[in-house]
Amino acid sequence: MGYPDTAEGFMIEDQKKWSEFKKQEFKLKPFEDRDIDIAIDACGVCGSDVHTITGGWGDCPLPICVGHEVVGKAIKVGKDVKTIKVGDRVGVGAQIQADLDCDNCKADQENYCPNGVDTYGAPYKDGTIAQGGYSSHMRAHEYFTFKIPDNIETAIAAPMLCAGLTVYSPLVRLGAGPGKKVAIVGMGGLGHFAVLWAVALGAEVYVLSHSPGKKEDALKMGAKEFIVTSDKDWFKPYAFRFDFIINAADATD
Repeated sequence: MGYPDTAEGFMIEDQKKWSEFKKQEFKLKPFEDRDIDIAIDACGVCGSDVHTITGGWGDCPLPICVGHEVVGKAIKVGKDVKTIKVGDRVGVGAQIQADLDCDNCKADQENYCPNGVDTYGAPYKDGTIAQGGYSSHMRAHEYFTFKIPDNIETAIAAPMLCAGLTVYSPLVRLGAGPGKKVAIVGMGGLGHFAVLWAVALGAEVYVLSHSPGKKEDALKMGAKEFIVTSDKDWFKPYAFRFDFIINAADATD
C-alpha cells in the first residue's frame, strides 16, 4: 500500500528474538488537522528502545518498531498546523500525542496526560499502534513536533529529543541559572547534556563521578569542579553547597 496509508520500519516480532529485525509495513493513524507527516532521516538510539524490545519493561505490542529520537523533514501538515511548514527539518521525542485539555496538560505536565500516546507501542483512539523512528515515515501531532535550528546537525539534534529533554526540563523547572550552584551526578548519556544545559543557563556546575576518567571533558564543558565520589570523605567540603542535584547516574557505587 505504502505512504500515506502505511510506512515501513525495522520491527521485531518476538521479544525473545529481539535482535532479529525485519523490514515490515505498518499502518499509520488517520491524518488529523494538527498532524504532521515526517519523512525520517535519522533516529538516535535510546536505552528505552533496548528495554522495550528485550522485555526488560515487560510485554509490548508486537510487531513493534522502536525509536524516539526522530529527525526528518515535514512533508505534509494539517490545516490547523501553525508552527511547522512543509520542508522544515523537525524532531519528535518520546511522546507523540496528548489530549492537551486535561489538568495535567494545562499545567505543562503533558507526560502525565491520561490520554497521552507514547511515540511507539501505544494505541491511538482508533486502535492504531504508534510505531517509532527506525522507519520511513511518522505521523505526529504538531504539539510534539519541533523545528530543528539550522545550526544543529541532525546527529547532534536527535539525542537532544530524549536524553537532552530529560535533563533540560528539571533544570529549567528548578531554576538553574546565574547565582545557582547545580551538581550533576554522573556524566554519561544524560549527564553530559545536563552539564551543557546547566552551564548554558548560567549556573555554577559541579560534576560528581565515581571515577576521574571524565574530569577533563567535564571541565571543557564548563563545569567549575569535578568531584570524585570514590575518594575518602569527598562529600565533607560540599555539605549544603548546592541548590539542587540532578542524578543522571546508573552506577550504584
